[in-house]
Amino acid sequence: MGFYEDQFLPRCVNVLLNNRQFRRMRARVAGDLSGEVLEVGFGSGLNVPYYPTSVTRVLAVDPATVGRKLAAKRVEESPVPVEYVGLEGEALPLEDASVDHALTTWTLCTIPDVHRALLEMRRVLRPGGALHFIEHGRASDENVARRQDRFTPLQRRIAGGCHLNRPIDQLVSDAGFTTTRLDRYSVKGPKIMSSMYEGVAVAPS
Repeated sequence: MGFYEDQFLPRCVNVLLNNRQFRRMRARVAGDLSGEVLEVGFGSGLNVPYYPTSVTRVLAVDPATVGRKLAAKRVEESPVPVEYVGLEGEALPLEDASVDHALTTWTLCTIPDVHRALLEMRRVLRPGGALHFIEHGRASDENVARRQDRFTPLQRRIAGGCHLNRPIDQLVSDAGFTTTRLDRYSVKGPKIMSSMYEGVAVAPS
């Protein structure tokens, strides 16, 4: 990972995804977490303030080392212990059926082998454990979706591999999860980046 992706992009994300709108969304998606939680794409710890008291430990995965520095104060002040356990979602150094829930926020767009990462999350979840997620992805409007297809190659180069056009609901389903809640909505901003998928998907029992 080069300087741009390791040092510059995490600082940008730390600012851009930390406004009032995104903080409300983070609070919502983290609200029902409990027990041991795997967070893939931990970044600068923007979700840390929203872990409920029912969470006993967070296992953090993220490839950007600068993210740990940006997260340090949030982690230090958190009543929930955070343990860094890996760098890549595609190869989680955890035992099968070892965590209660998984959390991703604006992460699945960037993971190179997103299918493998979702299979790994399913593997480490206990039977009936749930993946809680907020992601941007492919728009339901086909005109917007076609623009996403055109701009994704450029987006990948300038935004650390980010895909604008991934169908998040289908990816989650293809990995063997059963989606129990899914909200689709748009946020303010360019249409090619504003289509959100917020939901909960349960691992097989």
